[in-house]
Amino acid sequence: MSTEQAVSKTYLHGGLLAAIEAALARMGKPISSLSIADLAPVDEFHIGGRVATERFMKQLNLNQDSQVLDVGCGLGGSARFVANAYQSQVTGIDLSREYIETGNTLCEWVKLKKQIALQHGSALDMPFDNDAFNRAYMLHVGMNIEDKTQIFTELYRVLRPGAILGIYDVMRQQQGDLTFPVPWATSPSTSYLATPDEYCQALSETGFELVNQSNRRDFAIEFFNQLGAKTQAKGGPPPLGLHTLMQESTSAKISNMIANIENNLIVPVELIAQKT
Repeated sequence: MSTEQAVSKTYLHGGLLAAIEAALARMGKPISSLSIADLAPVDEFHIGGRVATERFMKQLNLNQDSQVLDVGCGLGGSARFVANAYQSQVTGIDLSREYIETGNTLCEWVKLKKQIALQHGSALDMPFDNDAFNRAYMLHVGMNIEDKTQIFTELYRVLRPGAILGIYDVMRQQQGDLTFPVPWATSPSTSYLATPDEYCQALSETGFELVNQSNRRDFAIEFFNQLGAKTQAKGGPPPLGLHTLMQESTSAKISNMIANIENNLIVPVELIAQKT
């Protein structure tokens, strides 16, 4: 089994669309009047959810003329947010065929199919022309990619001169053994964490110039504290959420990720770069 096949298997659900439909029914949300806000609990598979997405996207200077690439788009939640908030055209690519098929259905449900195209494929060998996009982003993607230089080389190819690239990934804070499973990997075999300095070096080597860097550790800890308190107050998770994706492994994966952050082993970091 190749690394990409192993990564894709990590995210396999097997009945994801049906699970989302069932959760929406329990919430009393008819598909005919669904909004992107209704899908947000399951759409944002990264630390901080929609709050983190809103802050991150503001740094990309998006508008209706933006041709945006969502690398590792998952269900396309961030793509739907961008299309709705900024009227941009968004193309997404992801290793998980199930996520892509489900995501395209969700785009139809919220009537954003004309602005968004999600397709199955590898970010390391993308089926896009040179200079096809003027914006790109990765949200919690690099942890599953060993060769950061290769992904940034491919991004450099498909981005136009002057294009902005945003990265929001979990990165290595210091050396030490992580506790697994975590949301992006069940074992070390598919976890490829790098430090912010290693990201910056790979970006520089491939022709990108770093514009801004933000350590989001404090935000992450506060986010998880609030999430835990809210879940406890309501006597359990809501019908729709990240547990819909991770199923019975949710508690262990989230708990381990929090512990790894609190132990200063990992940290969520934002990087904004520009193609020179």
